[in-house]
Amino acid sequence: MLVDELFQVRDNLLNDCKDEDDFHSDSKLLSEIAGYTFQEKMTDSDDITECYFVDEKENIKLSGYTVNESGERLQLYIIDDRTIYEKDTNELLNSNRSIYESQFKRGLRFFQRSITKKLNDNMQDSDPAKGLSNKIASTDGIKDFDVIEIFLISLTATVSWKGNKVETKRMYFPENKYTVKVNNGEDKIEKEFLILFNLIDLNFIKETEDSRGGVRPLHIEFKKTFNRTIEVIPASKQDHFSSYLCVFDAEILADLYMHYSTRMLEKNVRSFLQFKGANKGIRDTIREEPEKFIAYNNGLTITASDIKLTTDKKDKGRIVIESLTDLQIVNGGQTTASIYFSRKEGIDISKVMVMAKINVINQNKPNDLDDLVSKISRFSNTQSRVSNVDIRSRSPQLVAIKQLSESVTTPTRRKWFFDRVKGDFNTKVKLAGSKATQIKKDFPPAMRFSKEQLAKCYCSWGASPYLVKKGGEKIFRQLMESLNGNESTSSLTIDREFYEELIAKIIMFRRLEKIYGQGPYAIGQIRAATVPYAIATLYSQFSENNFDFSSIWNLQALPDDLDSFFGTLLNLINDLIKKYSKSDDLGEYSKKLELWESVVNSKEIGEFYSKVNNQEIIFKYTKK
Repeated sequence: MLVDELFQVRDNLLNDCKDEDDFHSDSKLLSEIAGYTFQEKMTDSDDITECYFVDEKENIKLSGYTVNESGERLQLYIIDDRTIYEKDTNELLNSNRSIYESQFKRGLRFFQRSITKKLNDNMQDSDPAKGLSNKIASTDGIKDFDVIEIFLISLTATVSWKGNKVETKRMYFPENKYTVKVNNGEDKIEKEFLILFNLIDLNFIKETEDSRGGVRPLHIEFKKTFNRTIEVIPASKQDHFSSYLCVFDAEILADLYMHYSTRMLEKNVRSFLQFKGANKGIRDTIREEPEKFIAYNNGLTITASDIKLTTDKKDKGRIVIESLTDLQIVNGGQTTASIYFSRKEGIDISKVMVMAKINVINQNKPNDLDDLVSKISRFSNTQSRVSNVDIRSRSPQLVAIKQLSESVTTPTRRKWFFDRVKGDFNTKVKLAGSKATQIKKDFPPAMRFSKEQLAKCYCSWGASPYLVKKGGEKIFRQLMESLNGNESTSSLTIDREFYEELIAKIIMFRRLEKIYGQGPYAIGQIRAATVPYAIATLYSQFSENNFDFSSIWNLQALPDDLDSFFGTLLNLINDLIKKYSKSDDLGEYSKKLELWESVVNSKEIGEFYSKVNNQEIIFKYTKK
């Protein structure tokens, strides 16, 4: 990897993160980075709650946060602003670990000051960071969060020097533990948190783009990370894969889940299963008959692309696993999560053992790897039904949308660019040579969309805006199920009419984001929830496929009357989310069905849509 290539990635990213006034937007940068971390399975969602909190005196900063779906992992984002506005490329070459560590500590201090209740006096009530700080300091927050994972966004090239020669490198940071003793009224709690640091630098972004929608392998060294090895028995060796049998004790599985969460789970499995809490049957067996767990449970099916084995000569020559590369649990995700949450509830798991089959797949055939993993997932999974919906970027439905984007011209004689695989556009620019500048003009950020953005914009026009707020595979699965159909609905025809309506929905969603605004002139601080909620309330006033999107497509913008209508609606929805939320953390609570139902069924929404001028909007945009 060349340093010049990294700085080109930086230029592309910063250009994509400019607002319509040509100023850098932290909001867009967070959104872009969320796409990278989600692609790498480091997060469960590409949604980040923005909160720009800075306390220079205490050297604290927070740019955004998210909570993983199972609720035990709090992920904090920090933007190192210096690296965004620095123009001297020499200053953007970093080989000094301490520079990054000083930034990580700013985010860690936010957590530490919050949990000891030393931060609230410096925060305004309207700041989303205050809701998070209150959650961290609450009894529920202390009990729920086990892992604090900090992402540092630094637009630097991480390098090492050999004389005058510079080489790029990845820099990793050791995990830490943080123990706190708190007295919350009658609750006296002592809790140890696992602290993880992830550097999101130019090296990371370039490697993610180069993976072309794939995921860099999760490499787990059992000896180094957990001071453990796993004994195995070779079971079969074929041309394309080899199989091994082993037994995991429950403690190592719980530790694996705590460190890596759903990164270990094959995509189709983790997007389907529910991981909040422990499966009752599994939990009851752990509590009442732990020694029989291995007999009752179906065990795990694991795939990997590489395995490192050693022979323990001191212990009867047993064969043990030192490390696995690209580990994925394709069957037994619910078992693994349930063991973790059982331990979290205080249930003794020390006597629980779990059988496992490990299939190490020959990675020399990358075209066959995904297909083989997917088949192993479907055929071996018997504990939970796994849908056959293809949520990968190469699904036929997404390919069809890509083809339409390349052929359909808008009434303004432009085309939209579908970035079906992250990095598609940058690759197109790179290959264009002397025409690169023209391509950038033809497809500015406003005329491009990713598959994650497609899912949010398309599904906002529906009855589940709380899933849109969740983002990630939940909303992407909803998109694919909408396109594919199910037992009660037929698959959609992806033709020009579908494509025009799709682009109209993207235009609508993005315009509402601009109307809502950001920073000091915004309607509020919950744009990511308010926008899909507002669109979904309008959807609720129409019968299926009865809204006329043609005027939006023809204008490539919202008509003036719709623009004014949504301006009023966004203010109302923002107030209703705050009114009906049962949590100070509005961003997280807006992911719940109960809040959406409270809003859409509220008397305020009923009164709003009963007004004459809003009834006229509904009549005007109903297909005739």
